[in-house]
Amino acid sequence: MSDEFPQQCKARRGLSVSYKGKTLLSLIDPIMQGERVAKAAPLGTGILYFCPSPLYGYGIEWLLTQVRPDSAILCVEFDEKLLDLSTKAMGALLEKNPALGLVSGSGDPARLCAWVRTTWGSRRFRRIEILRLSGGWQLYGDRYTHLAEALRRDIALDWGNAMTLMKMGRRYVHNAIRNLTLIPQAPSLREFNWGASPVLALGAGPSLDGVLEGLHHCWGSALAENARPFKIIAVDTCLPPLKDWNTKPDLVVALESQHWNLRDFIGMGSWEIPLAMDLSALPATREVLGAHPMLFATPWTKLRLFTRLASAGLLPETFPPLGSVGLTAVALARRLSTGPIIIGGLDFAFTLDRFHARSTPGHRERLYRQTRFKSILMAEAAFRSGTGVVRSKTGLSQRTDPALKTYRDLFEQEFAEDPRIQDITGLGLPLGLRSLSWKGALDVLGKGLPSGDAGVPKPWYNGAAISARVEAFICRERDILMLLRDILTGRSRAPRNLEALLDECDYLWAHFPECAGAEGRRPLGTDLSFLNRVRIEIDPLLKLFDLTLRELQSTALP
Repeated sequence: MSDEFPQQCKARRGLSVSYKGKTLLSLIDPIMQGERVAKAAPLGTGILYFCPSPLYGYGIEWLLTQVRPDSAILCVEFDEKLLDLSTKAMGALLEKNPALGLVSGSGDPARLCAWVRTTWGSRRFRRIEILRLSGGWQLYGDRYTHLAEALRRDIALDWGNAMTLMKMGRRYVHNAIRNLTLIPQAPSLREFNWGASPVLALGAGPSLDGVLEGLHHCWGSALAENARPFKIIAVDTCLPPLKDWNTKPDLVVALESQHWNLRDFIGMGSWEIPLAMDLSALPATREVLGAHPMLFATPWTKLRLFTRLASAGLLPETFPPLGSVGLTAVALARRLSTGPIIIGGLDFAFTLDRFHARSTPGHRERLYRQTRFKSILMAEAAFRSGTGVVRSKTGLSQRTDPALKTYRDLFEQEFAEDPRIQDITGLGLPLGLRSLSWKGALDVLGKGLPSGDAGVPKPWYNGAAISARVEAFICRERDILMLLRDILTGRSRAPRNLEALLDECDYLWAHFPECAGAEGRRPLGTDLSFLNRVRIEIDPLLKLFDLTLRELQSTALP
């Protein structure tokens, strides 16, 4: 019975704890024990010290006097009784030190990552250092290791997003401005509801070939006649293989902001399919399937532009910025249907000869270029630095690289806790989901009602009122930009609200290197280098707003 509760006992200096048959602190000098561990911890910029089971927090007070202002100490405790002990012992220290936090580790790792971002800000930390101040971490060693790895992945993903923002942030903004013309005539994604229908979410990995072959063997002509008892949502790269198997999806998802994925739509002009398109996707994408695309938004960073769009009632349905069209397709499937979701073709791995399924543009290009001197095998990709051999869901060897592994980890973080989502056993990395055999997946998919016509829904015209609101929004944005330009060029006296104007126009500078890594924080308005770079960004955006406004007015709805 005594092991059911922590037993405190006096040491020569400080207190020790006995719990569950283990002595968790030194019986001689636990204070010196904690300080010795703290003094051995490395000091540096942007370090998050992960302290599992801190107990009395011996050593933390000393470490707080040494860490840099951009570092912090995160104490995590799984056991509720030990958490209560630590809360009482460290209460005063927690109240007066904002760089110190104590939380329960029993929840979802994603919640802990979100708590860290909310408490200390995004992109504040650059690495994790584990600080074992007591033996309490041994009670839940694997769980603490899992939490530390989740925090490492989250920090790496956050900084990866910052790098993407530096490279692509300007293009995202330009595309979003051009796509504003779609808002008045785009069918609403909120009106596109699948009820409780089962959904097959398809990526374009090598395993897609087996999935499509199995579908054709089971349902045959029902796939072409749209009489299948489930819905199909597919990434845009899946279109050529689906066309080969005469299997029309119920929704295609496009996310790419550059021109690369336009190849996916070659030969699809007569195949009218509903298209869900990101607000920041390449504007030319809206013309490829002969239908009005449904818009959604994946806010790539915090911008007041999104806030103003939402206030004007113009921001499309939003989804988290997951970076991968496959992950986004699963997020859309989860929003559109309350039924089971089966994953196919999301491999996050590749073979020696294929990144994607047969008939995809990339695979066809390698086939076209194959000669006696140029093999279809991708030796340059398969053996480059960072690429490794991993075990697939069936135990076979496949290759993956750091980028694909990051997406797989993000998939697990976002979707592994949802019991509705299941995966088909086969090639590809394990996704942290329950895996179904092909027969089990068919049983789940076959329990829905016939899909009926999967053609394009009628355009959901929002009328002239929406067009007028979009036009007013564009005019207001142009006025703000012109006022800021006049101030920066000396045509107008700099008002006292220059800082507020810079904040309003955050999409001008969010992709600057010093701003992308700080998520919304920028240099002061007295920084001439910063102001000069902001000035350079204004004219191209004014031209884009003018072009968008003219197009909107020429296609104004009655």
